[in-house]
Amino acid sequence: MSSLAALCYLASSVLFILAIYGLASPKTAVNGNRFGIIGMALAIFTTLFLLDDINNKYLIGIAIASGAIIGTVIALKVKMTAMPQLVAGFHSLVGLAAVLIAGVALWIPESFDIIHEGKIHGSSLFEMGLGSIIGAITFSGSIIAFLKLNGNMSGAPLRFKGQKYFGILLVLVTLALLVLFLNNASKEAFIAISILAFVIGLFLIMPIGGADMPVVVSMLNSYSGWAASGIGFTLGNSLLIITGAIVGASGAILSYIMCKAMNRSIINVIFGSFGESAVASSAGGQEDDRVVKQGSAEDVAFLMKNASSVIIVPGYGMAVAGAQHAVSEMGNLLEEHGVDVKYAIHPVAGRMPGHMNVLLAEAGIDYEKVFELEEINGDFKGTDIVYVIGANDVTNPAAKTDKTSPIYGMPILDVEKAGTVVFVKRGMAAGYAGVQNELFFRDNTMMVFGDAKKVTENIVKEFD
Repeated sequence: MSSLAALCYLASSVLFILAIYGLASPKTAVNGNRFGIIGMALAIFTTLFLLDDINNKYLIGIAIASGAIIGTVIALKVKMTAMPQLVAGFHSLVGLAAVLIAGVALWIPESFDIIHEGKIHGSSLFEMGLGSIIGAITFSGSIIAFLKLNGNMSGAPLRFKGQKYFGILLVLVTLALLVLFLNNASKEAFIAISILAFVIGLFLIMPIGGADMPVVVSMLNSYSGWAASGIGFTLGNSLLIITGAIVGASGAILSYIMCKAMNRSIINVIFGSFGESAVASSAGGQEDDRVVKQGSAEDVAFLMKNASSVIIVPGYGMAVAGAQHAVSEMGNLLEEHGVDVKYAIHPVAGRMPGHMNVLLAEAGIDYEKVFELEEINGDFKGTDIVYVIGANDVTNPAAKTDKTSPIYGMPILDVEKAGTVVFVKRGMAAGYAGVQNELFFRDNTMMVFGDAKKVTENIVKEFD
């Protein structure tokens, strides 16, 4: 590699680091994206035109252009509600690419310059084996996450008797095959390792419930980074090593932060299929014939206009309805009436980290008015009205009181402490975790049934 190519790769790595740093906050996310785009463009240019040992550049260029076109079409068509499953789908492709590259390196090692005295380097075999395992787990795990997020598979944990021991057996057999592969570079062992790793990925993600799915998306992001980094060693590509390590480390840190915010053990989330037993919620998924206090948009508008403070809590239902712009307009009108308006976001609101932040930013809501759980939880007690739009699990008191609940122990937004809690929902269905919200039946709760966007727009009309 020439000095110029190495320098360009270093510049790309710095730009990727700046991209990750920028994406840490909605205020700097746009610039973070720009840094990432520039870094990737520089990396592609360097690989195609500054490296001496790259053949079939036209075919590579066609592949890159095809991928860019497909990616652009998907990005233009995808809705914000489908962003989590889109991310999971893209993670799966990264994992599959790692497996395929490892396979190609094993079948034609001379093209990768990893042969020494007629044999593949032991370190290269380890990189290929480990990269294939991580990549295969990422691929199949991401597919399951996609199906759960897209509604093609139940969000409830899927377990069977003896699953723990079956999972342990899979891991032990895979490790034994890895040792065999390192000793004789057996292609059959490599294929078996990859297949077993695909199966492990399935059993890692299927038992994880919907409440933990945001952590899964972040965790799979980390896996895809480590898979790319591992294959970078096989390819001898410093940029891929650095970039993969950045993605892997940042994803792992985010997963840990989210688990901490949810009072979850990251070990239990990652290895849930091998150790956790299913817990049954006392209310999850069952029809409830208890009476709730219902209201209308007119009732909510009257209460809000006579309030001094309102906290808006957005959830996935807001994303599904596309109600963020109506929420922004409602917030602006409330402020014009002299009402203090804040927005409260739970770390796992929506289906992926930052989902609600992006939606509120898209609607032009001031970042200074948006608060995370630990910043605003103490404010609910002195708030007149909390407007919960499409959120459920993140406000459910069962997380603090019901030890049989799958969300028990997860910190929640203490909306129950407000003077009046208004829930906007389509119906009485349980949340993504399959748990009924006991707060719906409290005396200080008002349920407004209907499409979140239409209900909010009707509230705005009542202000006028």
